[in-house]
Amino acid sequence: MPEKETNNESTPKYEDNISITHHAVTIAGREIRYTATTGTMILKEENDEPANENGEPELEKPKAAIFFTAYTLDADNAIDGAEHRKTRPLTFSFNGGPGSSSVWLHMGLLGPRRVKMTDEGEMPPPPFELVDNEFSLLDLTDLVFIDPVTTGYSRAIPGESPKQYHDFQKDIQSVGDFIRLFTSRYQRWVSPKFLIGESYGTTRAAGLAGYLQERHGMYLNGIMLISSILNFQTARFVPGNDMPYILFLPTYTATAWYHGKLDDELQKNLRDTLDEVEAFALGEYASALMKGDALPSGEKDKIIQKLARYTGLTSEYIEQTNLRVEIMRFTKGLQRDERRTTGRLDTRFKGIDRDAAGESWEFDPSLAAITGPYTATLNDYVRSELNFESDLPYEILTSRVHPWSYDQHQNQYVNVAETLRKAMSINRYMKVFVANGYYDLATPYFATLYTFDHMDLDESLRDNITMDFYEAGHMMYIHLPSLEKLKSDLAEFVRSALPE
Repeated sequence: MPEKETNNESTPKYEDNISITHHAVTIAGREIRYTATTGTMILKEENDEPANENGEPELEKPKAAIFFTAYTLDADNAIDGAEHRKTRPLTFSFNGGPGSSSVWLHMGLLGPRRVKMTDEGEMPPPPFELVDNEFSLLDLTDLVFIDPVTTGYSRAIPGESPKQYHDFQKDIQSVGDFIRLFTSRYQRWVSPKFLIGESYGTTRAAGLAGYLQERHGMYLNGIMLISSILNFQTARFVPGNDMPYILFLPTYTATAWYHGKLDDELQKNLRDTLDEVEAFALGEYASALMKGDALPSGEKDKIIQKLARYTGLTSEYIEQTNLRVEIMRFTKGLQRDERRTTGRLDTRFKGIDRDAAGESWEFDPSLAAITGPYTATLNDYVRSELNFESDLPYEILTSRVHPWSYDQHQNQYVNVAETLRKAMSINRYMKVFVANGYYDLATPYFATLYTFDHMDLDESLRDNITMDFYEAGHMMYIHLPSLEKLKSDLAEFVRSALPE
């Protein structure tokens, strides 16, 4: 059993509830001894009210209990010895949703323990298990996994409405204020600091880059974006917005390629095929959609034939969609002749519906494949290895945060790419790494390329952005070869963002 130092049973109401345990893991042939600090930290805000019921001033008002797990290299294991807190990088990690806990990056990519899947990322038969993560980033940086309010074990304090945190801006503020509090409590202000977010967590990370600088004066060394979405216009299939049809097309093609739905010429080489389709998407296809109903019939017929060739769908179906294939129709229609559906998070996965003729699938087979293993192992791990106990349900991916408020963006699309551009302009040393999965239909890689190509970032700063691509989906790390590559790419990025 790991050594335990905890105050779980005696913790007063609205006080931090922390468990500390000690462990070891081998990464790249080196034994890493580390401390895991797990629990809830009470987030408070300054109280404008002059006194409490006893007539005494209360300087801070408890607002929320934020659940986190921090892994820190033990001082006697650090190359830098007692000074390691000053030179040792610190990385804050979170996932997205909105409504997702940090479990995916924690137990799939970064943490010292990971969920055991098949090498391709498919779900093994239950019961599920954890294994040591030889690809953890703990050999290079300390790690802090944060669950936003209403996810994981994080909750608003009784009497405080959780709805206030289900908001674009308040979410950024609360996570940013936790980062500030953790950094102060654990004396890490002079450590090199990074953020890593996945999916909506990349939206949060870009927003935090601005918030941490402007509110707390905290400048970052780097941000790592896993399956990024910064400009929501690129992914909103609504009448009048043709952008997603253009930017999702290369991923439709990659998916059709993976399932063998393209002609022999296009099946030869994925990257060559994608180069061809990307040029078509930004050229002929974009031009055709811009013309709308004024598109001449001859041109329309040519576009229909090319779209059918690039998507694996029939020309009749393409014509019926008016050249615009919505994502859910694609995931249902691509493998309809086999009575199979196609995943959204990872289009390599196949599902089975009762009704093969429907317009959309009953469930996302790629989400179903990871939900069971990650839920079971996280719930066991927290109690059995991290020695933290709570009778609350650990909210892996909850709908309780919806409707999510975007009140700050009335009559416009969310676009935090501008926030990131400004943050990079203020802090010219901050670098950005972006990981993209070819088979990701939640945040397609071509939409990410478009977003970064339209940031208006000064030319002198463009080399601060690095992108890499993986032959897997949204959680590309469930695919073992992609996990190995991603660890190598992240390690290289972290080293490149540290002062020489």
